Amino acid sequence: MAYGESLLSKVIDTNDPSALTRYGIDESHMGTEAERKALRFIREYAEANGRAPDYRTVAAEIKGFTYMPEVADSFEWLARKVKENSAKFRQHAFFTSREFGEKFSAMKPEEFAEWVRGKLDGIAAGTVVQTRIGRTLDDLRTEMRDEYLKRKQGKSFKLWKTPFNALNDAIGGLYSGDIYGVMAESGRGKSYLIIALIDELLRQGAKVLVKSYELKAYLWVSRLISIMTARDEVAVDELGRKVGLPNRAILSGKLDEDTERYFLEMLGVINEYYPGELILQAKGDRELTRTLKDLERELAQRPDIDAVVVDPFYGLTDVYGNNANKTAGGAAEQAASTFERIVGEHDVVGIYAVQATVEKKSRDEGQRELKLPTRDQVKTTKRLLDIATVLFAFDSVEQDGQALLGIEKGRNGAEDTVIELIALLDHGVLKELPSGIATSEQFAV
Repeated sequence: MAYGESLLSKVIDTNDPSALTRYGIDESHMGTEAERKALRFIREYAEANGRAPDYRTVAAEIKGFTYMPEVADSFEWLARKVKENSAKFRQHAFFTSREFGEKFSAMKPEEFAEWVRGKLDGIAAGTVVQTRIGRTLDDLRTEMRDEYLKRKQGKSFKLWKTPFNALNDAIGGLYSGDIYGVMAESGRGKSYLIIALIDELLRQGAKVLVKSYELKAYLWVSRLISIMTARDEVAVDELGRKVGLPNRAILSGKLDEDTERYFLEMLGVINEYYPGELILQAKGDRELTRTLKDLERELAQRPDIDAVVVDPFYGLTDVYGNNANKTAGGAAEQAASTFERIVGEHDVVGIYAVQATVEKKSRDEGQRELKLPTRDQVKTTKRLLDIATVLFAFDSVEQDGQALLGIEKGRNGAEDTVIELIALLDHGVLKELPSGIATSEQFAV
């Protein structure tokens, strides 16, 4: 059946050329040249005369077009049929194209599969019929009531606490579907902060996917071990402070005999230590993927994942990849928007790290003061900062054992909140500064 001719005939009979716009029908969806010419003629006639042409006029002007009187089918049904046929034609043309054969020969299997998926997704997106553009208050009242009851019962979203009580008081915690950015200058401990957040998530039973583009697995896990053992206060340093296993000694293989024995015993049971599950992709790992399409595929494979960590965000090839909108920073902007969509659609906690750049003079100072970076010191697309529900700023001074954690941006408030932390990072200590005299006595260096 010629669905294109039926649709255009109904447009003529009902004097409704706007139906073509409502259902997104254009010449590319028409199956024959006569249908394409008829559609173009109807649109041009309507623009000039304010109404659709008579069927006899169209038949006289367009050779090969067959007018079909009294079409009873709805515009929506006809539009779907037209677009379904168009999709099938485009898919057939794609699979039989020269480009398809060339890509099949030149690409690796996984790259070819990704390319094919992208092409087919594009065809599908161009041939879908949208029947509504949004939801009315009548739609929303029922959805809002149901969503509220789900949230009241804790079934709609998940809230995960951070390891810092003051931060939980300020923002509630980490919500599924939201994004949390961590910015700090290079070498100031932002990866330690992120691992401390992950440690807390794992303690609460979360399943966490981590993409670590700068740290290899041994280095990443050694930091986690220092942090987890610091939480358990398994060691005491030379100043009598309760700490975790020394990270540098783990890296160099120079733990003392008793500590080494504990370390090896702990490794034997580490899989049972956390109620949650860590899924680590570290630098140099064969499993480490670098595109947001890979991330979306991984979340589809593991729909039980609760949190995704990208450290740093520019480790994704999408950030420096295809610039679809041909603007400066366009690829990074597009990647940020895609990450936001993925986090929302899969209802996970999204965490990313981004580097801030301070003035060279500040970096060269031997003894410096703690200073939180600001948004204007991040050399990346502002879109990445905009997608964050909360943007954390972090700085630490190892010699003083101190750190600051601030909220540079809070979509729901709490901006300019600053939390003082004890930061003995080599021993895994990153916790809030206690109040009172005991602070100076116990943690002075």
